[in-house]
Amino acid sequence: MEQRKDHRKTISAEKYYMNVVSLLGMLTSAISALMIAIFLALQAFRGFENPYLELVTFFLLPGGILFGGVLTYLGAWRARINHRKNPDLGLPPLPRLDFNDPRKLRLAGFFALVTVVFFFVIVIASIKGFEFSESTTFCGEVCHLQMEPEHTAWRESAHARVRCVECHVGSGLDYYLKAKLNGTRQLYSVLTDTYPAPIPTPIHNLRPARGTCERCHWPQKFISARYKLFSHNAPNEENSRREIQMLIKIGGTPGAPNSSGIHWHIGKEVNYLATDEKRMNIPYISVKRKDGSLDEFVSIDKPFKKEEVEKYGKRLMDCIDCHNRPAHSYHPPSEELDHAFEAGKLDPALPFLKKIAGELLEKQYKSKEEATATINKGVNEYYAKNYAPLAASRAASIKQAIEEIQRIYSRNYFPRMKVVWSAYPTHMGHFYFPGCFRCHDGKHKNAAGRVISKDCNLCHTVISQIQENIPKGTQVKQFVHPVDIGDDLNITNCSDCHTPNSVDVTGGADEQKKQR
Repeated sequence: MEQRKDHRKTISAEKYYMNVVSLLGMLTSAISALMIAIFLALQAFRGFENPYLELVTFFLLPGGILFGGVLTYLGAWRARINHRKNPDLGLPPLPRLDFNDPRKLRLAGFFALVTVVFFFVIVIASIKGFEFSESTTFCGEVCHLQMEPEHTAWRESAHARVRCVECHVGSGLDYYLKAKLNGTRQLYSVLTDTYPAPIPTPIHNLRPARGTCERCHWPQKFISARYKLFSHNAPNEENSRREIQMLIKIGGTPGAPNSSGIHWHIGKEVNYLATDEKRMNIPYISVKRKDGSLDEFVSIDKPFKKEEVEKYGKRLMDCIDCHNRPAHSYHPPSEELDHAFEAGKLDPALPFLKKIAGELLEKQYKSKEEATATINKGVNEYYAKNYAPLAASRAASIKQAIEEIQRIYSRNYFPRMKVVWSAYPTHMGHFYFPGCFRCHDGKHKNAAGRVISKDCNLCHTVISQIQENIPKGTQVKQFVHPVDIGDDLNITNCSDCHTPNSVDVTGGADEQKKQR
């Protein structure tokens, strides 16, 4: 019987990839890998960094490699399906891989090598991408407009060498996942332009301080007291220097029998209840006694029912409840100007410099450009009009003052995000915001009639004070106000007068101010 010959046509495997889709995929993967290599080289050897370029390098281009690979194999698969429709080819459902065929061996080796190279590039980019996502550049500069205020404040803070993630995330997989999910929501709000301005605080799901702050700040080693010198300048013609020397009673070892001072709170289990988002209104406080019972204090000014505890929820007092702006502080003009005088950046010989600088900084501007121009014009015009000879003789000091005032504005005012220094109350201290007096107001009383003391000497002792209304050589033991305000010094909080009128930090204090 005559042997039948198989006249069916054959097709080489490499021809599966000779189609538009596969070629486009290979080109996409190759270009993406090449761009990653170039950008990594620029970063390693030239120090070239840009947050948006790094987004492309570590997130977009690796995706391009993967997308190109998918296109390559998709195109080949489609080509094979089309070839199988031809009965003359007699192709089986799945491709045969015969390494005895030199052509197929070379083709398999080529694709294996390319896959390994691409995989290696993707792994390197992924590692670098993870590092980038944990960097302060990623947190502060990628969403430039939204994060500019916080990023600027962080750069000027004592924590400028601490990465954002070390406080906002900390260690551990659970908080890492929470942070990334929260970041995804934030990214969506940026892309859809639905983010609030200014960004609201506090962050309610922030990790407790014992998991972040206490990695560097060791409560068991807190010192008992610290000497502090406060330097101020009066808003008068002489820019008179004022000075207060104090002993700040920080407190000894928390939890010790004799612990006292400001950090007394750390050694105790203190819970409180706040009825507003900014935690300014605190009508209820509880302290756990040694026997496990609670010593509860309720504000006599703000009637509060115990049933409302469930509505608002208690919060265990944490470091962040006082140090609520540890790395993102905005400073009032008066404080910034005092520091500039002390550092020699402002010349006290320029009459009324403290006064006119404060007034120019507190004006409302639509943009930083408008503020810069107005500050320059305002200072020059003031001295040209009122102190013409001095304006000529101290032109360099005036120019330096203008530049410093503009820098102060750029650090504390961000019109596009509606951020001014007073937008974020700080709870450490009590001058511009209630701070300590949220609880230590002399109006929180327990069942026995005992109140939480408002005595200033609990936290600090005045050593000396230099001021215009204090005769030289006089030794003071209590704070002396620059203006005689009588008994109001003891019954009124500093923030009642010094809090900006445009900011209601107490959730309804405007009516109280009107009544006073």
